[in-house]
Amino acid sequence: MLTAQKRKFALALMSGMSKKDAAIEAGYSEKSARSKGSQLAKDPEVIAFTERKKNEVIEVDDVPAYRKNVNTPADNVYTPTVNTSEERGDVGRYYEDPIEYLKAVMNGVEPDDMGRRDAAKAMLPYTHPKKGEGGKKDAKQAAAKAVASKFAGMAPPQLVVNNGKQ
Repeated sequence: MLTAQKRKFALALMSGMSKKDAAIEAGYSEKSARSKGSQLAKDPEVIAFTERKKNEVIEVDDVPAYRKNVNTPADNVYTPTVNTSEERGDVGRYYEDPIEYLKAVMNGVEPDDMGRRDAAKAMLPYTHPKKGEGGKKDAKQAAAKAVASKFAGMAPPQLVVNNGKQ
């Protein structure tokens, strides 16, 4: 899986930086940047990502509309304009659950925005823990609770007072 740091490294390397400078730009330590840059340049995921980006076709408008962001080869980073949801017309396209957003991206309902996708991935462990992530102690406690509920004794009878009447 291509991590955010590897993606930053690959993009910096494609922009013409040296391996060492690209590693520093990606957030690696300056002391280990030289060896890490050499290591990442040989990583199959980074190589595949750079090949995919090199083969990517960029469409350029001949006459740009007034005050509209245009994706040109010189500026390969798309930065959308920030408007309110009413101006964009996509009311109801905000997801409380990161899994719902990732499912929408997977099914093609939402456009694939790398920043939003990475934020949703980073938020997943806080809302949906992995199965078996608790550890040995938590597993033992859960097993003990399951066994205890099977063999639990009967609840004691409730005492009701009827104003001296029986």
